[in-house]
Amino acid sequence: MHHPHDPYVRVRGAREHNLKGVDVDVPRDVVAAFTGVSGSGKSSLAFGTIYAEAQRRYFESVAPYARRLIHQVGTPKVGEITGLPPAVSLQQRRSAPTSRSSVATVTSLSNSLRMLFSRAGSYPPGAERLDSDAFSPNTAAGACPECHGLGRVHRTTEDLLVPDPGLSIREGAVAAWPGAWQGKNLRDVLDALGHDVDRPWRELPAEEREWILFTDEQPVVTVHPVREAGRIQRPYQGTYLSARRYVLKTFAGSRSPALRAKAETFLSSAPCPLCGGGRLRPEALAVTVGGRTIAELAALPLTELAAALPRAGETARVLTDDLLSRIGPVVELGLGYLSLDRSTPTLSAGELQRLRLATQLRSGLFGVVYVLDEPSAGLHPADTEALLTVLKRLKAAGNSVFVVEHHLDVVRGADWIVDVGPRAGDHGGRVLYSGPVPELAQVRESATARYLFASSPAPVREPRTPRGTLKVGPVTRHNLRGVTAEFPLGAFTAITGVSGSGKSTLVGEITEELPGVGRLVSVDQRPIGRTPRSNLATYTGLFDVVRKVFAATDAARKRGYGVGRFSFNVAGGRCETCQGEGFVSVELLFLPSTYAPCPDCAGARYNPGTLEVTYRGLSIAGVLDLTVEAAARFFADVPTVARSLETLLDVGLGYLRLGQPATELSGGEAQRIKLASELQRGRRGHTLYLLDEPTTGLHPADVEVLVGQLHGLVDAGHTVVVVEHDMSVVAGADHVLDLGPGGGAAGGLVVAAGTPREVARAEGSATAPYLAAAVGGVARR
Repeated sequence: MHHPHDPYVRVRGAREHNLKGVDVDVPRDVVAAFTGVSGSGKSSLAFGTIYAEAQRRYFESVAPYARRLIHQVGTPKVGEITGLPPAVSLQQRRSAPTSRSSVATVTSLSNSLRMLFSRAGSYPPGAERLDSDAFSPNTAAGACPECHGLGRVHRTTEDLLVPDPGLSIREGAVAAWPGAWQGKNLRDVLDALGHDVDRPWRELPAEEREWILFTDEQPVVTVHPVREAGRIQRPYQGTYLSARRYVLKTFAGSRSPALRAKAETFLSSAPCPLCGGGRLRPEALAVTVGGRTIAELAALPLTELAAALPRAGETARVLTDDLLSRIGPVVELGLGYLSLDRSTPTLSAGELQRLRLATQLRSGLFGVVYVLDEPSAGLHPADTEALLTVLKRLKAAGNSVFVVEHHLDVVRGADWIVDVGPRAGDHGGRVLYSGPVPELAQVRESATARYLFASSPAPVREPRTPRGTLKVGPVTRHNLRGVTAEFPLGAFTAITGVSGSGKSTLVGEITEELPGVGRLVSVDQRPIGRTPRSNLATYTGLFDVVRKVFAATDAARKRGYGVGRFSFNVAGGRCETCQGEGFVSVELLFLPSTYAPCPDCAGARYNPGTLEVTYRGLSIAGVLDLTVEAAARFFADVPTVARSLETLLDVGLGYLRLGQPATELSGGEAQRIKLASELQRGRRGHTLYLLDEPTTGLHPADVEVLVGQLHGLVDAGHTVVVVEHDMSVVAGADHVLDLGPGGGAAGGLVVAAGTPREVARAEGSATAPYLAAAVGGVARR
């Protein structure tokens, strides 16, 4: 029996994902770093096993009805875990947060600020005190009635809906209408209502045009379709929908991102005329604190908001102190440049995670295990020290902090290290070492040890001679004030600077319209798909070829199975219980919905008939289960498939399974899949590649592989521009642009530009001292 006050979390026989029956002991009340190359199994151990088990026990304790569901959701594959306290997970969420969620809602600062306005605001004479709900754009009591609390209104005009008035309705004058049957139906309905669908649009009377485009009426008429060759069509009841109604309905309600995007092209968005973009009812916007409305305060960077809050009066002081104690940790984690009204989808994964972390610091929990997913993502080296301080404070409050981390400074600052590996996928899944950090140096197999204790800086490459420059600017947007920048063509440029200094804004200004840009490829970290239906194989186009291979087998031909039979997205070959998802969604009250494997196909996604067709002994589901590395061997003699897999191996993704749902991929993985899709295209002409923090989520060993690929692109005559915090990457660039000096209003200027050695010597740059250490041979000040 274990001692009840056992100071260790003890894991026995963990088999989640690629873990090979792992046993490991990690002390409580320490900061422990989980390290290893991408795909080694460190997240499977920290999140898939330790956190998942803590969450399962929590469910067990909360409600008997949850047990049924846990049974469906599945228990982590582990023998047993002892000494485990409850856990809080701060993972880099892969889900799409809604546009109504903002910095204010994530940090719960909105509640405190609304309370301040409700209780201590200055009201216009004779106005009655408003409830704190009236200051929220997300409640019926507070939302501006005109824009429903969104701050902008979407309108449409005749010019947008009918770009070419020389066409008749039959020729497609109303460009906003859908194609195919639905568009024909609307045209036939207009015809049946007596409108002339063959006259050029501009010749129709104005009131008729107005009605067709903007009416809110929805008349129903009997349509007698014109007979088309060989098809007898019966009369039917058709309903009319004006172009404006159709566009607004599609924009607000369509499940298809493509249809929503198309609808948006027929809309112009403007600040709401009633609230001026403030999102609240006029009564709420009439209340001020320190002379400002709640919308004005919410628009200030947090550092300025702290200074603008009033100190007078008992009620105001109590509420202001509460606000300041919540703002403090956010500013400390380097996020003082954010404003409360900044919407969550515009934040990077690292920013969002640090906001959650700051909120946790206020919650005052103790005796908990915090499991964090690369909290250093997107942090400039100067802010990494603040992060370590915060982690140590959580520890000092009596908690255990387990971080999955690649940033060597964070790893060096930990008390304990669990190194997983030695390599990725099937070649990983073992714990190589669990103990105090310095002793990892003795572990020969460890890829982490090689970098953690490396004494000599990397050799510096001679910068390339560019073959021209690309001028961008002057740019005045967000916090950039008239910034101009030059990017050398045929070279590798790194853009550096603290969070919020304006790096992404500057990169966003590089477009194909600029002279010198042949083809622009922007490789971002947005997911390659929002549902388990998209995966590596579908995104890269690899799956089309694989399906052809299956359709060409004797068994498939005998049964008459075509290519479509092997798609899990269409009826026919897929399992109908889960509609080819492989998962069914389990809705839990008060808890995020989770996915459980489909009870019929057990996650295989296909029906039994389809699975009976095999190619070299594997069914189509078996092929989707292969890792990229295994698939490369399996399809070595199918050139089109092999080439696609080769490029995925080149960017270090050999450990991913072909059918791994897009929802399970990290932002860094999604970015490398996009890069691989680009690399396999066979490049002609000049391409400019833009990458936003391509090393996020990568172990230093994987960073080397990726950076080698990028330098290969430059050697082939292309231009590469990266936004990057990893100084080893910056040190190897040809040109560095450093923005700052600070974040938010304190940033937005080019502080230094030049070769890595030149920037390493720059005065007043937050990046220089860190770059100097990486460049080596440049004396540190």
